Amino acid sequence: MKQYFKIDEWKIIEDGFDPKYNEVAESVFSLGNGRMGQRANFEEAYSGKTLQGNYVAGVYYPDKTRVGWWKNGYPEYFAKVLNAANWIGIDVVIDGEQLDIAKCEVISFNRELNMREGYLKRNFTVRTALGKEVQVEAIRFCSMVDDECGAIKYTITPLNLEGKVSLTPYIDGDVVNKDSNYDEKFWDEVSKQTDNDTACVQLRTKKTGFEVATAMKVTVLLDGSPVHFKSEAVLKEKYAAVQITLDAKQGQPISLIKYATNVSSQNYPAEELVSKAHERLNTIASKGFDKMLEEQAAVWAEKWKHNDIVIEGDAAAQQGIRFNIFQLNQTYTGEDDRLNIGPKGFTGEKYGGSTYWDTEAYCVPFYLATAEQKVARNLLLYRYKQLGKAIENAKLLGFKDGAALYPMVTMDGTECHNEWEITFEEIHRNGAIAYAIYDYVRYTGDESYLADYGLEVLIAISRFWAQRVNWSESRERYVMLGVTGPNEYENNVNNNWYTSTIAVWCMKYTLEVIGKVQQADSTKYQALADKIGFNEESESAKFSDIIAKMYFPKDDKLGIFLQQDGYLDKEQILVKDLPATDRPLVQKWSWDRILRSVFIKQADVLQGLYFFEDDYDLETIRRNYDFYEPRTVHESSLSPCVHSILAAKLGDVERAYQFYLRTSRLDIDDYNNDTEDGCHITSMAGTWMSVVQGFGGMRVKDGQLHFNPLLPAEWKALSFQIGFRGALLNIRITKEAVIINATGGQLNILVNNQEVTVEPGTELNIARLK
Repeated sequence: MKQYFKIDEWKIIEDGFDPKYNEVAESVFSLGNGRMGQRANFEEAYSGKTLQGNYVAGVYYPDKTRVGWWKNGYPEYFAKVLNAANWIGIDVVIDGEQLDIAKCEVISFNRELNMREGYLKRNFTVRTALGKEVQVEAIRFCSMVDDECGAIKYTITPLNLEGKVSLTPYIDGDVVNKDSNYDEKFWDEVSKQTDNDTACVQLRTKKTGFEVATAMKVTVLLDGSPVHFKSEAVLKEKYAAVQITLDAKQGQPISLIKYATNVSSQNYPAEELVSKAHERLNTIASKGFDKMLEEQAAVWAEKWKHNDIVIEGDAAAQQGIRFNIFQLNQTYTGEDDRLNIGPKGFTGEKYGGSTYWDTEAYCVPFYLATAEQKVARNLLLYRYKQLGKAIENAKLLGFKDGAALYPMVTMDGTECHNEWEITFEEIHRNGAIAYAIYDYVRYTGDESYLADYGLEVLIAISRFWAQRVNWSESRERYVMLGVTGPNEYENNVNNNWYTSTIAVWCMKYTLEVIGKVQQADSTKYQALADKIGFNEESESAKFSDIIAKMYFPKDDKLGIFLQQDGYLDKEQILVKDLPATDRPLVQKWSWDRILRSVFIKQADVLQGLYFFEDDYDLETIRRNYDFYEPRTVHESSLSPCVHSILAAKLGDVERAYQFYLRTSRLDIDDYNNDTEDGCHITSMAGTWMSVVQGFGGMRVKDGQLHFNPLLPAEWKALSFQIGFRGALLNIRITKEAVIINATGGQLNILVNNQEVTVEPGTELNIARLK
């Protein structure tokens, strides 16, 4: 764990510049608006270590897979969100000397991510190799109002010189991805153009044929007043810029305002992209930078009104949760059901920006409680629209009759993960898709979704499970062979408890939903059954037989569920006995040594106990928690939040708090030495869950909200908002009481198992249980 950034409840602050942390800072200070985003690269040139990253949502490339040998069923490509044209760049030349912090003496440096208002500000003073001193302030944001646009105000003030300053704002499409195979570039130029104050580059992706026009419009201010200028065009391959040369005076600030836009052929005809780009630029430039910044602050104020979590008395914990909520809101807005949430969002390239099971297991609860219902619904529709591809994926692996296996990694529904132990065996992802449907309906009460979309997905998934198990004569039970559970430090195991548990649950839930849909709309049910060839009598009987006769590994002596067959054959070493020099294992140990070890990457059995807690008594959960947590290295970002929630359920406040700090500050403090690759966006929703479901004790049961709160000793109070079925609740938990205020409709909820009625405009004050 590092504490490089300063603690502040509303900002992330870098005070001073340390080049070895630059890529970490680029990730942490990333900006986005759901449609586009970029890492916190410098506007001016930087020759030090950096990961350039500008991204346009939904634009991807089918890169070649690189494996030692090919197996039937392997995907043909690994899809990745591409590093797109760099729109933030501004080359600065001072009396013939290029400004580059890596080659300067840094006198002062401060960078701040203002999470309250949604912008990034950087101030620095440097002395160049030739002794020229300049002060720079750069402010930029991705507009939440005009979501295809961003803006920068870059101000340079000479401190000890008078002479020529050249500013060259540019659009550069000659970019690469860090993880590209064979150093391949993915964009072809379609067109480029400049005018005195504008430039535009239109690019087309190879193979997939997406086109994006990236354009800019600039204005210049001296001492805060606009000036007319004549620029010189600079055109190169995939590059367009305008060079502006000015006479600089000591102490006189020169500001360049750069308005930029990315417009994509996903949303407009390719032949209209350049004109659309200029329309967008004219719209935002007519507002002006200051007005755009005001609008940005207003949008964020509204978001914080609904999304904020207030932790009193613990600034580090407060900063952590706000950072997580901020990044989630930057990454996904729910406006477009073609888009989803990549594990790194707009903060880096790792995992290709593709969709994983993280969205369904971790992100859906956040958006259900903090956004309009359509946002979570669109996440479900994203998967429904890819059901045909999921059936094709299963067919490639030998499944039939409409069985569906959703991909581990995807952009358009096609599997594009190239590691066999994941692609073929980490099939529990199917269960997360089904669980998200259950979660959505349980929370919203929108059972119409089941008849219209959900049941079709559930039947296809249950068909897969019914074919994936096989009957064991020796056990006289159904078994699940050759799988990888959530603990990816175990591959190709038999009878992973979590995978078998969620498979059986899927079939149970499918049968339940069949009954509901038949009762609600028998005509619609029959039309679906005819469409997919569902034989209710035989297929439901098969599901029921598997449910009744599934094998689940357990150890009666210890009173625990076994992660998989043979888990106790491993040498039972605890994490506390590992030398610090061996951590993280994934960076220090060989893969075969990890596979043979007892160590667990992330919640596995405990993931199942988290999902299905109502099926187990508290002591069963406690025994499994106390056994598995000491063996868990938490080298997945998805792990600490589940452990925090379960610890809170068990009343273990201190462990819940420690795991909360770990999940909330995972990226800020670079716990796993990997923040430089990008932030862990999907696990950030788990951080929210660790507060609301963990310390808030929030659950939904039988259509009602339940709260069983507890408070860490370090916190004076905790407040959060929950949107639920037309009402917005503000919950404040203190040492003495739970205080509830509401707007919207009336609700009956349970606090510490006591039913209370919440009415709009009325404050409830309920004494805390000791």
